[in-house]
Amino acid sequence: MRVGLVLYGDIDGRSGGFLYDREIVRRLRARGVVVEVLSLPWREQLSTAIADDLRSPQLERGDEFDVLLQDELAHRSLTLTNRRLDTPTVALVHMLRWPTCSGPERRVARAIERGYLTGVDGFVFNSRATKRAVAGVTDPSPSVVAYPAGDRFDVGIDAETIRSRAHADPLRVVFLGNVIRRKGLDTLLDGLARLRSPWRLTVVGDLGVEPDYVREIRGLIERLGVRDRVALAGGVSDEALVDVLRESHVIALPSRYEPFGIALLEGMCAGLVPLATTAGGPPEFVGHGENGLLVPPEEPTAITRVLDPIATDRDRLAAMGVAAHERAGEHPSWAETADRVHGLLRRVVG
Repeated sequence: MRVGLVLYGDIDGRSGGFLYDREIVRRLRARGVVVEVLSLPWREQLSTAIADDLRSPQLERGDEFDVLLQDELAHRSLTLTNRRLDTPTVALVHMLRWPTCSGPERRVARAIERGYLTGVDGFVFNSRATKRAVAGVTDPSPSVVAYPAGDRFDVGIDAETIRSRAHADPLRVVFLGNVIRRKGLDTLLDGLARLRSPWRLTVVGDLGVEPDYVREIRGLIERLGVRDRVALAGGVSDEALVDVLRESHVIALPSRYEPFGIALLEGMCAGLVPLATTAGGPPEFVGHGENGLLVPPEEPTAITRVLDPIATDRDRLAAMGVAAHERAGEHPSWAETADRVHGLLRRVVG
């Protein structure tokens, strides 16, 4: 089978979506599938995206493949091309774009995205929440839910180490993700500032994606008087990230919406207690009060309320960390995820 993976930007980017795409490519190739990456430049303006759709040299090669696996975030540059091609197309949907828009743009964005989604031959979803979102626009079939995995690297930790680490002060929290408004770092800082117990926060993620928001974050840190407790580490190597995970207690990603949350799962593999919101995919693998904590989005007092007990009761923190580690061990691996994607591609081609 010859597969063309179409996406915006560089597949080596550091977001969770790019990580997912890379893992699928690597593991499909290991199964003998020929995969070629067709990278398109990022397009925000609709007119430019339509121009891509009409005459992109990359997209004109579509008929060279048995199937095109398309990162759905590039949908603006694909709709017309897909309808000209005989090659079947499968949308790899990480998150719909139109719900993040506002005002008149929202209606236009929904119409454009719906036009793309109604024209593909199959779907790969990263969560049941994402599948439900697409079901509100079009029939999401045939499809598979192929969860991202957290086993990208071996943290090398066991239950005894997790229990011992839980009793170290202060409470150490890590935020892992690009520092963008959707990820809710502002809400996390506000919630942490209200804690009675000592704490430290390490922010690991690209600080250059939304510079205006990062400036807001720096100002918030000053206003809250927590500069000595917060480290904005920026992007780090995998080795440095593993060190941060080994030393932390909680991985927090209180997003306004999170389609899945690979970072949370990677933290759970290291025995960290995940703190997430109820908006999106995290409730599919985070059990509140059992292996993690779930709060409504944009409610800092809820973050304070759920963190206070584990900050003061370290036996409870230890038990939840062990439960998170065990739950991560039960989650599908990247190999199993690739098997599901491969199976759907074969169905669509066959």
